[in-house]
Amino acid sequence: MKKVLVIGGGISGLSTAWLLDKRARAAGMNVDLCLLEQEQQPGGKIRSVREDGFLCEWGPNGFLDSKPQTLELCAALGITDRLHRSNDNARKRYIFTGGELHRLPENGPSFLKSRLLSWPGKLRLLGEPFAANPPGTDESLADFGRRRLGAEALQKLIAPMASGIFAGDPETMSLVSCFPRIAELEREYGGLFVAMLALAKKKRQERKEGKISSSAAGPGGTLTSFKEGIQFLTDTLAAQLGERVRTGVAVASVTRSGNSWEVRTSTGETLQADLVISAAPAFAAAGMLEGVDTDLVATLRQILYSTLNVVCCGFKTEGLGHPLDGFGYLVPKEEGRTVLGTLWDSSMFEERAPGGMALLRSMAGGACRPELMELPDSELLQRVRDDLQAAMGITQPPCFSRIIRHQQAIPQYTVGHAKRLEAIEGRLSGLPGLLLTGNAFKGVGLNDCVAASQATVDRALAFLSGC
Repeated sequence: MKKVLVIGGGISGLSTAWLLDKRARAAGMNVDLCLLEQEQQPGGKIRSVREDGFLCEWGPNGFLDSKPQTLELCAALGITDRLHRSNDNARKRYIFTGGELHRLPENGPSFLKSRLLSWPGKLRLLGEPFAANPPGTDESLADFGRRRLGAEALQKLIAPMASGIFAGDPETMSLVSCFPRIAELEREYGGLFVAMLALAKKKRQERKEGKISSSAAGPGGTLTSFKEGIQFLTDTLAAQLGERVRTGVAVASVTRSGNSWEVRTSTGETLQADLVISAAPAFAAAGMLEGVDTDLVATLRQILYSTLNVVCCGFKTEGLGHPLDGFGYLVPKEEGRTVLGTLWDSSMFEERAPGGMALLRSMAGGACRPELMELPDSELLQRVRDDLQAAMGITQPPCFSRIIRHQQAIPQYTVGHAKRLEAIEGRLSGLPGLLLTGNAFKGVGLNDCVAASQATVDRALAFLSGC
């Protein structure tokens, strides 16, 4: 019987363990699997907390159904009937700039009418087909934005998107690692407008032929969760794994022991395994592997993480200054506000707030404002209230508030990230029976984590069948 240890009980570790167990059984492979999670509750950053009738998400509030990975996992788990899709409000997104909320334009006419960009900014954006070619090296998101779309579009469109997804700084973020599809479209078509026209033509042709057309570049799809919150997914995975999940067990070290691996826990317990899969954050994996490969550890430590403060506020809907008819809004750094953006959770999903109430979830900090992590709760809450008043005209005090702090929230794919991944893969090739997965490598979204789990399970089964 082959022994497998999975380290880390977030969505990456749980989905990897569950898929590996399922596929090993189907293949007639005898596997003794155990998952170790240092916290008392599995799920990692995924946690849905119900308080006073409000449902507060600690981390992600769902996934987009335009990619198949998480939907496939839900089908395999037998919970497709529990899926809860957001309403049409989620399609409306806003940017707060110049003292007001501007709806993001969805087409050419609305773009021309919008006051989000100045006319010089619009003209520069329309000149995108004539932009300079890519430099041929890894490029920051900010450099790409200035080169391709202009400084104003970078400030008001690209940078807020980067902070909304990664809580990151576009001056340091790698375009090809953070938004590989955009980089691919530029390489293939020579520009984004040309790519959009070509993809639109392709989609029309597919529809004419009765084919299901894929979504174009961008965050297409419907935001999807569960009525119980996104934690229902990780809870289901943990429940179906049962006793194979051990909580409250931290891993102190992972070392090579002959042809197998030795995992020592913080309690002094020593476990043997033929295969170790780490789904822990990069910095945590580095700490565990110090005695294995110094080069691997050094590279893992180059993957930095942003801080993030999540501030949930509940308000009476009566008297709110702005109608809650959208996903929420993002704030450019140049506005000088505390809040990176605010999600209107109760406008996207029913049952996120009691009747007559609204739930707003604001993000503060990120790679550009790590010092906000040091603010006391009272000051942070007041700053968020000030920003909500400036953006939405909310003057009433919240009837509910909850602050969640993530010291190391989201991995940052900075320039050179692809080279770091190559170096990591190179070191792992000399360490058979050791695999790494999680959101530190090839995507931070929930779909990305599940996709990485699927790929990791493929490699795990190939290794186990050969040893």
